[in-house]
Amino acid sequence: MRRHDFRSDTVTLPTPAMMAAIARAPLGDAARGDDPTVNELERLAAEITGKEEALFLPSGAMANLAALIAHDCRGGEVIVEEAAHIYGSEGGGLSVVAGAIARPIRGERGILAPSVIATAIRGSADLALAPTRLICLENTHNASGGRVMPLEVMAEIHAVARAAGISVHFDGARLFNAAAYLGAPIAALCQYADSVWFALCKGLGGPIGAILAGDAAFMRKARRAAKMLGGGMRQAGLIAAPAIVALQDPYDGHRRDHELARRLARGLAALRPGLLDAPEVQTNIVNCFIDDAAAVTRRLGERGVLAIGRGRKIRFVTHRQVDDVSVDAAIAAFADILEGP
Repeated sequence: MRRHDFRSDTVTLPTPAMMAAIARAPLGDAARGDDPTVNELERLAAEITGKEEALFLPSGAMANLAALIAHDCRGGEVIVEEAAHIYGSEGGGLSVVAGAIARPIRGERGILAPSVIATAIRGSADLALAPTRLICLENTHNASGGRVMPLEVMAEIHAVARAAGISVHFDGARLFNAAAYLGAPIAALCQYADSVWFALCKGLGGPIGAILAGDAAFMRKARRAAKMLGGGMRQAGLIAAPAIVALQDPYDGHRRDHELARRLARGLAALRPGLLDAPEVQTNIVNCFIDDAAAVTRRLGERGVLAIGRGRKIRFVTHRQVDDVSVDAAIAAFADILEGP
């Protein structure tokens, strides 16, 4: 029985072209700046994001931590959406490692309102309060079903931050999904952030890693922070080479994933009213809601459909390793479970 793995886009496998790039990649000591393949990836990433410099790191969690440290957040508050990944799904590193204090704010399906952010910012005049040091935005917003923050909202939040003299950081694990949905290059989104990271190992299909980008002064601090966190790698060209291939033409693949997710959402919504809570699926994440989601997820797995279920939510994520047959299998399996005893 074929497995249809919707657990996450982190299960995306490198393409044959990516595997071939690994075999022919020139290598060096990346931690000393001597790996030409890593250097080329970082140059390309800086160009794509519109930033002065970029840094190749092993993971997105490390990218977020390096950014928090480089933004001098220790002892200050970081404004986050209350269901943000950096706040709820990274082991408390924001506080434990970076020494920052999270200021969670409820958004509208993961999107923070500029006016609410402006009200939440704390200055340094009152010595009893921890001042706001950073605004962290997640785009797309994972917990809200891959919701995309509109360009105009990003621009308004950036203006609020500038007026308050604080920085904006983009947690962009699925930033290319956001850009594909908006029909804009990621540089158009990155212009509204002082620092940004994006995953290489999700929809892009690279095997490992993340990119952190910003201006030269920020990146000098970020490189020091990454070194402290264990981010100095050696012959990392082996994992940078497939990422270079992935960045050559990334948008069409993400649009395909989005269309598969929309088709899956339509099929699931037709099975039972209220199964989906979102008016539309924007990117590659479909959340549906049902009692005892964990049990339903186990039964889906018995039928060869893998997803993640917790509480009342089951999450499906589309990516290169699933197709129309997978979508049909997921809908049919769900229908079978709903009709069964």
